[in-house]
Amino acid sequence: MSTAKEGGDENALMCCASCGIADGVDDIKLKRCTACYLVRYCSVTCQKNHRPKHKRECRKRAAELRDELLFKQPVSNYRGDCPICFLPLPVEGSKSTVTVCCSKMICIGCDFANQLR
Repeated sequence: MSTAKEGGDENALMCCASCGIADGVDDIKLKRCTACYLVRYCSVTCQKNHRPKHKRECRKRAAELRDELLFKQPVSNYRGDCPICFLPLPVEGSKSTVTVCCSKMICIGCDFANQLR
């Protein structure tokens, strides 16, 4: 269990998924499920009691979160991508060149391959 963590909606399910006690009642701080961040529990006992009901949904959501993290595309830099190999152009100016024919910026790897032809 964890306290606040990124992911999931902050206002979703503000009560214990097992016993239904609300957040803040009797100074109880609800903790999120650390795998899916969808449900909250007031204690480890409630988490263990609710686990059989929550297990399938939890695994599905954890897999979605993992895939989202793995397949998230990196932010491209301001120079854009090489039009030949579609890799991001390096920030350093010495690692890219401008083609004479079309005045497009390409990476030095594609420029080197073009010179070998």
